[in-house]
Amino acid sequence: MDPARPTSASLASSVDTEAAMGNEQASPSVWSRAGYFRWVICTLLLFGTTKNYMDRNVLGVLNKTLQHDLGWSEIDYSNLVVAFQGAYALGMVVVGRLVDKLGTRLGYALAMVFWSLASMGTALGSSLTSFAISRLTLGFGEAAVFPASIKAVAEWFPKKERALATGIFNAGTSFGAMLTPVVVPWINARWGWRGAFIGIGALGFLWLVFWLLIYRQPEEHPLVSRAELDYIRSDAQEAVGKTKWVALLPLRQTWAFVLGKFLIDPVWWFYLFWVPGFLQSKHGLALTRIGAPIVVIYLISDVGSVAAGWMSSWLIQSGSTVNAARKMAMLICAVGVVPVVFAYRVESTWSAVLLIGLAAACHQGFSANLFTLTSDMFPAPAVGSVVGIGGMAGAIGGLFIATVVGHVLQWTGSYRVPFLIAGSAYLLALVIIHALVPRLEPARMN
Repeated sequence: MDPARPTSASLASSVDTEAAMGNEQASPSVWSRAGYFRWVICTLLLFGTTKNYMDRNVLGVLNKTLQHDLGWSEIDYSNLVVAFQGAYALGMVVVGRLVDKLGTRLGYALAMVFWSLASMGTALGSSLTSFAISRLTLGFGEAAVFPASIKAVAEWFPKKERALATGIFNAGTSFGAMLTPVVVPWINARWGWRGAFIGIGALGFLWLVFWLLIYRQPEEHPLVSRAELDYIRSDAQEAVGKTKWVALLPLRQTWAFVLGKFLIDPVWWFYLFWVPGFLQSKHGLALTRIGAPIVVIYLISDVGSVAAGWMSSWLIQSGSTVNAARKMAMLICAVGVVPVVFAYRVESTWSAVLLIGLAAACHQGFSANLFTLTSDMFPAPAVGSVVGIGGMAGAIGGLFIATVVGHVLQWTGSYRVPFLIAGSAYLLALVIIHALVPRLEPARMN
């Protein structure tokens, strides 16, 4: 991939003044002849991400129920989140590398089996310790979803479409978070909370059948036309051998992604694990009534995920550089998230829901473009490892937010501090990213 043309150090100047790179523009006539099978692959990734987030969100939806049944405190619950996050961080180190070694198809399949069994195994829990073990196992396996998905996008999409494809599969995080508070209370009412863990976990094996039947490398797939393959491979390809972590860690491009994930991922964890409890404790909603507000929050966030991904892809096709397109979309999202700082103060349930929904949409849009930076700056064989390192950093950030939120709620009962963090993290992340990679120049791999 060609480096972007040099720009000034300021973000505004970089976004406003860069000229287009010729090979970044999509030709509509070529696109229309290319075929569409790559979008089937994107749909598979969407369903995989949805399943991943349903598994991790069951505990958040059942938080108050389990606190009542098993006598947990807010700090006990936060410790379970910490257990998940710690294992997720470790898993990012291991499985990101494993996906690069085994390949996308096998690596993702093995991870799905592992974390689905872990999710089902939570039904055996009867104490805080047994739940912690289950969350450790689940977190370790679930860490594969983004390294594998981003690697699949790098394998199946040209650079001009990667942000859109990432935005679509990343919407699965919202679909999963949206479906869980609807499905889990229904299962809980009929078969109890143990049935919820078993039922949601078992869905992974249905997805696995389709994954193994459909997923191949584009060059090996009988349903990919020559025109579509040429379109997928339309970017200049860099020859690169095996990538070692020691070669990735000194790079500014690696740290731009890592620090971005460290700052924004904890906010998303907060939404996932504490918003259901926030609606129950702050606004008095029963478990059976939180479904509609959660659905609205994540429907809005799905729009943000796809819209911001589409925006940067459209800007590229309209003549903007990759650098300008990605950062303009991220800037809009970073500004849009700021009003969430008022969510803890509003008395109206639906006002709070809309503020959180807007912030979640902006997170998803920012995240879709941040993930795409890895395939913009690194060759495909290194993407899984880079995403793994960044995911580990995001999970470590999640450890901090879990500890902060648990203790703040236990001591004060106020959500003020978490929402202040949520409203400020994205602008800080974008400033750091731009300072490290002002032109999104490709990493120089040895």
